Amino acid sequence: MVYNLALQYTQNIEDAEEITQDVFVKISQKLDGFKNESSLKTWIYRITINTSLDFLKSKNSKKRFFFGLFSDSGHENKKQEPVDFNHPGVVLEQKEEIIKIFSFINMLPNDQKTALILLKIEGNSQQETAEIMNLTQKAVESLFQRAKKNLLQKLNQQKEYEK
Repeated sequence: MVYNLALQYTQNIEDAEEITQDVFVKISQKLDGFKNESSLKTWIYRITINTSLDFLKSKNSKKRFFFGLFSDSGHENKKQEPVDFNHPGVVLEQKEEIIKIFSFINMLPNDQKTALILLKIEGNSQQETAEIMNLTQKAVESLFQRAKKNLLQKLNQQKEYEK
């Protein structure tokens, strides 16, 4: 569960493995502080999501710093696409389309991205997703609908661009 969720955020086997290790270290360090206010699964999901988002933020800031050394153009406002798309569930023929879709997913705000991943990729129910994200079910539905709308806009823009 932890590895698969991390893989959805990073689309990279090595990064997902690193995040998985970090998550289990955090779980072992914080297990005494678990208060049973939610299920253990929900608690682990939250740790995994936060660790994944922190990892991506750190990785992107390092990339921006590195690219900033060699360029004086405004790269700071662009989100980085995955340079190395390494996901075991993607067959070669689908890889180009999947890369495009995940690059659009990665452009979503973190809360929309998380709702989309938990609902449609991880297959959690709205109730489970709401518990994991510490939101109401209505808020989760709203985030998902906005994510879906944003993705459709980006895909349509891409189709127009390719014409």
